[in-house]
Amino acid sequence: MSNLDLVLKLFFQLAVILAVCRVVGLVGARLGQTQVVCEMVAGVLLGPSLLGFTAPDVQAWLFPKATMPVLYAISQVGLVLYMFIIGLEFDVSLIRGRVRGAVLVSWSGVAVPLALGAFAGVTLRDDADLFAPHVSVATGALYLGAAMCITAFPMLARIIHEKGIARTRLGTLTLAAGASDDALAWCLLAVVLSQIQGNAMTAVQTIAGAAAYGVFMLTVGRRLLAPLGRRVEQDGGLTPPTMVTTLCVLMLSAWTTDALGIYAVFGAFLAGVAMPRGRFAHAMTAHVDLLTTTFFLPVFFVYSGLNTRIALLDSPHLWLIATAILALAVAGKGLACLAAARISGEAWSDAIAIGVLMNARGLMELIILNIGLERGIITPTLFTIMVVMAIVTTLMASPLFELVYRRHVVAVGAPARAG
Repeated sequence: MSNLDLVLKLFFQLAVILAVCRVVGLVGARLGQTQVVCEMVAGVLLGPSLLGFTAPDVQAWLFPKATMPVLYAISQVGLVLYMFIIGLEFDVSLIRGRVRGAVLVSWSGVAVPLALGAFAGVTLRDDADLFAPHVSVATGALYLGAAMCITAFPMLARIIHEKGIARTRLGTLTLAAGASDDALAWCLLAVVLSQIQGNAMTAVQTIAGAAAYGVFMLTVGRRLLAPLGRRVEQDGGLTPPTMVTTLCVLMLSAWTTDALGIYAVFGAFLAGVAMPRGRFAHAMTAHVDLLTTTFFLPVFFVYSGLNTRIALLDSPHLWLIATAILALAVAGKGLACLAAARISGEAWSDAIAIGVLMNARGLMELIILNIGLERGIITPTLFTIMVVMAIVTTLMASPLFELVYRRHVVAVGAPARAG
């Protein structure tokens, strides 16, 4: 495929992706789903699970392999920009006094699913359809435990954003717990990969480097970036030089965490948290948010859905395993976080809402699953089982949130955005 043909196909792909996401979003809105979940479903519909199954020639023509790296690059830019916006909106002051709750929810959302996932890994290890033959029992158990720990942090952030609770204590507490959960899960994955590579120093370097970088950005980095806020105040708004400087910092931060072995979204999120607040944050969000959420992010969700193959679950035995994995996932993440939030003093409505939101896995799960598949840890069959779990837990999030939280808010007469 020539460069001209590649560009022409890319433009057509983008038009189809945006149109399908909008149509699915309109249907999903009537079913109580957020746009972000609909975009994930749209990706599955456009991929081999539906379009590729019913019209394989059309799917192959629409999404040839030559265009996939370009779609991937666009999707990653969108994800980084969006997580930067979430970082800008992250208000640490909202969880002061709730640190105990955030820590308890976070650790419960790691320890319990890690244990249940490890149990499932040990139980299923001898099934040749699920794990590669060379993977040890310990490696398989730790990998599946890490995969169970994942929270759909980018998707969680967008659901919270769409529900209008990003600046509430509930939204901030959930984001804090979700961010730390995913960071810990990626550290566990680093340990798994070091076991596969036979090099324990890989995990040590990843964990130590990520921790050091986080401390740097939230202390020294914050002070170094403070002049950007003063510049916006002096100039009366956001100027091209300030925008370029900010975007350079953002991309370098994403590159740093990715190079350390922790996914780029954490670097983007840290960059947003470290940026000045006030007029700078409002101006930056106003300039970046709309294009990111309406153009770049749909590409990210659809790209991930294009790699999902539901048809691999072709026997009652595999569907039984998938059901068991789903039950363990909900118990380990949703119920454990609910209990932790309640123990820390949250009201029942808030505790249930936190459990529901933390239970969503989304595309962070797909990322860690793709790594496991590419590194030869799991088979395509187990990959598909885990994808089904990720889709179902994410589909559950929005309607259950509306049921248990919004109705409670209306019943007590509180404002919809109350924390």
